[in-house]
Amino acid sequence: MWNIQEALRQGARLLEQAGILAPRLTAEVLLGHVLERERPYLYAHPDEELSEAAWARYQRHLQERLNGKPTQYITHKQEFYGREFRVTPDVLIPRPETEHVVDRAIRLQPRRAVDVGCGSGAIAVTLQLETGAQVWATDISEAALRVARENARRLGARVDFIAADLLSALKDGAVDLVVCNPPYVSLRDAPKMQKEVVAYEPHLALFAGDTGLEVYERVIAGARRVLQPGGWIVLELGYQSEAAVRQMLAGWCEVSVDADLAGLPRVIAARHSP
Repeated sequence: MWNIQEALRQGARLLEQAGILAPRLTAEVLLGHVLERERPYLYAHPDEELSEAAWARYQRHLQERLNGKPTQYITHKQEFYGREFRVTPDVLIPRPETEHVVDRAIRLQPRRAVDVGCGSGAIAVTLQLETGAQVWATDISEAALRVARENARRLGARVDFIAADLLSALKDGAVDLVVCNPPYVSLRDAPKMQKEVVAYEPHLALFAGDTGLEVYERVIAGARRVLQPGGWIVLELGYQSEAAVRQMLAGWCEVSVDADLAGLPRVIAARHSP
């Protein structure tokens, strides 16, 4: 039977040959998941032999990754804003870039906020825990809401989850912050996307329509109704969407854009001026 060091070496080699990014790290994460150990344990116990069952699970997970399944859907874990969130194929995997959305929202210190299309609940849960605000979260997917509710329960966040299409369930003037990471990929761009994204992540959370701007239009229109006077909207920006979204926010005040670590426009914020 193989020991930890040998298993990591073989896993990293297979993943590297298949062109998987960060093959060594991926092997470590998968083996740590199988053994229910953190990565430092793997290096502190290189000669520990794997049981037959552990070896079989590790091989199965390696094959899943080689077939394109994202590591997060294998381990059902993704870190976001320093917290571990459960993820399944029913929700989009939270990206580090979306932490910029949370940063911007936190600076506004909302009292009542809504996360539109919450998915795993990463934004809603983080916002509630970081600010203590009253937070609602909506999603049209019941399966996604089950994941989000579990994340809120496990992390101790007080979030009210609502099954609804975007902002349709909220009353006029209900909140002082609308935050959203909307689907912003054009259906025309699907053939250009990575296989592991298109084949595994929920299309409802990825694709917005022919232009990729359709959900922005609906969220901004809904925000005008549910925001209190002077309330804010914070949106994640997709690739080359800044100009179009700015145009949709004509008539709003204090429009600003934050860049991500790559220098790309990532977050747009605007204040409602009825």
